[in-house]
Formats: sequence, C-alpha cells, structure tokens
Amino acid sequence: MNHFNRINWIVFAALFFSHSIPVTAQYQGAEAKQPSGVEAADLILHNGQIYTPRGWAEAISVRTGVIIAVGKNDAVLRSRAERTQVIDLNGDTVVPGLHDMHVHPMSGGMAQRGCNFPQGPSPQQIIDAVKGCVAKHAKGEWITGGQWDAASFGKQGMHRSILDSVSPDNPVVLSDISGHSAFANSKAIQMAGITAKTPNPPGGIIERDEKGEPTGVFRESAAGLVRGGGSQAPLSPDDRAKALTWALSKMLSYGITSFTDAVIDESSMQFYADLADTGVLKQRVRGCIMWSPMVNASQDSPFDPIKRRNLYTRDRFKADCVKIMLDGVPTDGHTAAMVEPYADASNLDETRAKGMLQVKPEVLNQAVIEFDRQGLTVKFHAAGDAAVREGLDAIEAGRKANGFSGNLHNVGHNSFVQTNDFLRARGIEATFEMSPYIWYPNPIIPDIAKAIGPERMKRWTPVKDAINSGALVVPGSDWNVVPSVDPWIAIETLVTRQKPGGGGEALGEAEKITLQQAFDLFTVNSARHMGNGSKTGSIERGMLADILVLDRNPFKIPAAEIHETKVKLTIINGEIVYKIEASTGGY
Repeated sequence: MNHFNRINWIVFAALFFSHSIPVTAQYQGAEAKQPSGVEAADLILHNGQIYTPRGWAEAISVRTGVIIAVGKNDAVLRSRAERTQVIDLNGDTVVPGLHDMHVHPMSGGMAQRGCNFPQGPSPQQIIDAVKGCVAKHAKGEWITGGQWDAASFGKQGMHRSILDSVSPDNPVVLSDISGHSAFANSKAIQMAGITAKTPNPPGGIIERDEKGEPTGVFRESAAGLVRGGGSQAPLSPDDRAKALTWALSKMLSYGITSFTDAVIDESSMQFYADLADTGVLKQRVRGCIMWSPMVNASQDSPFDPIKRRNLYTRDRFKADCVKIMLDGVPTDGHTAAMVEPYADASNLDETRAKGMLQVKPEVLNQAVIEFDRQGLTVKFHAAGDAAVREGLDAIEAGRKANGFSGNLHNVGHNSFVQTNDFLRARGIEATFEMSPYIWYPNPIIPDIAKAIGPERMKRWTPVKDAINSGALVVPGSDWNVVPSVDPWIAIETLVTRQKPGGGGEALGEAEKITLQQAFDLFTVNSARHMGNGSKTGSIERGMLADILVLDRNPFKIPAAEIHETKVKLTIINGEIVYKIEASTGGY
C-alpha cells in the first residue's frame, strides 16, 4: 500500500470506528465543588459491583486514564467536578479488561469475505457453498475460504474431484478448521505446478493416491504450495486493513482490551502502526513475527522483519515476540508431534506414527538463545506432547545460556503434555498458553479423539495440571481457528469442560478449574505475561483504567450461564471505546 492510499484507508477506518464504537454522552454531576486535597476525576462509575483484588467495591474514579479511587460511593464521588463524566451503573458489574494471548485478527476479518461455510459441514454443504461462490466469480478467478474437517467426509474420503465437479475452471483452495491443511481442486494444483513428481516440502505432506497423484489434501508447509500457487492474486492492502479494523471492533465488543497477534509480517506491523498513529487502535497489542529455519536461514538480510520491528513500535503496539511452529495438529493429518504413537497409527508409516517436528532441536535451541539475548519473547506452536517438550528444552537452553532474561517465553496450545514436563516448567520460567476455546461440540474434537485415543483425551488441554505446576498460565483463543473470539465462552467452559450452556459429555473433566482461576488467566496472568502486570489486569488504585461494564455478575450466576454475558461498555485508558446499543440495555 503506498503512502497516499494508506492515508485514505486510515481516514476511512477512523470514520468506521467513530460510528461502530459510539461513546457514551457525558453525565454531568450536580454543582459539586471539589473538596480540598481531592483530585478531580475525568470519569466516575458508581452504584455498581466493582471486582477488585480485595473484594467488591461500589464505585471507581479515573483521571488521565489512571484509576485514582476505588471504594464506597460517597468516598469516590468526592472527586466529582463539573467536567466529570459520571455514570450510574444501577447495579451493573465492573471487571478488568480481558486478554487474548493468541489470536489471528486479520484472518478473522478476512474469513468474513471468503467462500465460507459453518464448521463441521457435510460434503454436500461444501459442494453447494463452492458452487455458489463459482457463480459469483469470473472464470479463472481464485476461490478461497473454509473451514472443513476430515471427519465430515467419513468413508467417502477427500479427493480433488469433489471440488472439480462444481469448479473445473476456477482454482479452489479451502482451509481446514485448524488452518494447518488445505483442500484444493485440480485447477489450483495445476496452477501451482504440482504433479506426482513434486516432492514433499520440508515440514509438509502432499497426500497422494495409490498412483502417487496428489489427492488435493495438503498438510502443513505443503498447504502453502497451493495457497500461493505462484498464480493466486495477493490480498489487496485495503482488504487486509478493512479486515483488521473489523476484527478489532469485534474484539472490543467482547471486552478484549489486550491481545497477542500470533502471526504477523511487516505489512501487518505497518497496518497496526498506522491505526495507532491515527488513534483507531485502542487495544494494547503484542505482535509475534513468524520465524522458521527454512525461511529465515540468514539473519543478515536488510529486510528481516525481526530486525525492523522497532520501526513500527507504538504506545499501543509492540512487535517484541517471535513465533515458531514446532509441529502441526493431532487430527487425521497426524502432524502434531507425540511422545507415543497415535492410537490409529497402525495404518501409518513409521515416519508419521508419532507426528512430525518442524524444527531440529539443535537449530531451535540456538535460535531461542539468540532471541532471548535480544530481549524477544518466543511463542511456540506446540500441540503434541513431544513438541511441548522440545519447546521447554529450548527455553531451558536459553536460561542456561543467558540466565533469566525476564522474557516470558511461552509454549502455545499444549493439547497434550507429559507430567514430567509440567514439573520442570516453573523452574525455567516457562509459560503455558492454553487453548480453552476448543469446546464440544466443535467438530474437530471427534477427529482428534479418534487419532489420539480415549486414554490421552482424559487430559486434553490440561489447564488444571498447568496451574498446579506453579507455572504462569495464560489463555489464547486461536480465533479464527475456532468460530468465535468470545472470551466468556472460554471462561465458562474452563469451569464446566462442557459445551456452552452445559450438558452433554465433559471433555477432560479432571482438568476443570474454578471461576476465580479462569478469570485470573484472562486478567492478572496475561497482563504479567505481556509485561503490563504493574499497569493492567486488576482494578485498584494506580492501575490503568482498562475495565469493562457487564450486564450481569459472572460470579453470582450459574456457571453454565456465563457464556451469555454481554459487555455494555469497554473502557481503555479511561476512554469508552465500545458501547452496546441502547436498545439492548446500554447506557
């Protein structure tokens, strides 16, 4: 995007936010004089239920974005002045802003624009969706979207001919639920130059039929061969910027005041910087720059985005994190790296019986040591227990080489973890970033259960074990791998381990945690991990006013109702950045 077009887009984004995130009208206090020695507040919320580390309070006051008082109504209202915005909560609940430590907002926004269908579709639903998209595209135009899962195809299996039947002339590439596999038709495979003679790329698998021909299913790095294909037109900068802005607004509506963008590139950094410069970016954002030994073999390039990160650093955005993929996913593709073979490994060759590690340990250790020395936090994708172990080994190598640097490196997902690895995590200051948004009846779960087996599924996403280890534990949605970025669903299901609303099978029931523990993951724990533990994550005097007003008190309702929680106001730095519509109970 050239500078002129980027400025045009920023003007549009500012207008978009001004309409989509209305600000509450000012509520002036009575002709109250400021008591001597009391600071005048910019904002007061009173007559509510304020969640604090010391119990429940009634009111809170804010000045220049900082909480200056928390307590009883009468005491807090003493800071009211003529210019103070005063909001009567009428009993509503106020809690700290929530954090999502693993999200893909650009992808979440772009998913609204592609050829998409609900998760868990039947083959016919996919065929119908693609047929409809073909009708809207000119011959030869690319059709992309998702999200399929292998279980939906059953015994029929997956083959490019399914897509060919409705799209012989348009290249089609559809991502699966996890984002780790792609399903392509013959036209896309042809345009990508892939044949039976094309070898598997490092860290990827081209699924083949009995004749050695590509079936149309591509795993891990192999998916990139058809997603780009050398012919697919790249997404326009305007499309990407609009997608990101939409996603930011969506997350504000759920009360997400801080988040980690788990995969960014230099263009993403430019978008965040531009939105920050114009005041559109409200959340506190950490970005993780993707690194792999296959792509980043040389660290001497003048265009290395890791070395250029500080060009884009702003008050609300920092790219001080590096993302490294250690394995894939424990589904039918068997790309997550496991210590023990998959339960259905009898039909797999030896090289895939335990999945696949993406980075050699010696290469990984040296990379982490160097990133740690540079002051960068490393985030690993590690779904299988063998990948988790490799990530912890790399963190330990960094600690031995550099001492404790203060960088809280984190192992992400942790679908399966060996007990011995929990025991050593705290000693090396490793953080477990869990993925509590993958709940029943998410269609990916039966696929994972079939591949892994019932015994290991008893400790699926072992959040309780991670907390009990004494290590720092934080949550990450991985949206848009999951269908919603709503943190209230995750908070509920961490407590119930059931589908939203309760009922049905409990998934990994032994890993239930308390509501207090779940709330800590999304607030104080995550604030600490982002380096903001002294600024955000709790409501108390001296902290920044990143707070939410809710339509109910999640601590005083049945756990199975928490997912119904609605955010009425989202406030960051004392600024109201989201307000629910008045027709649904807004102020």
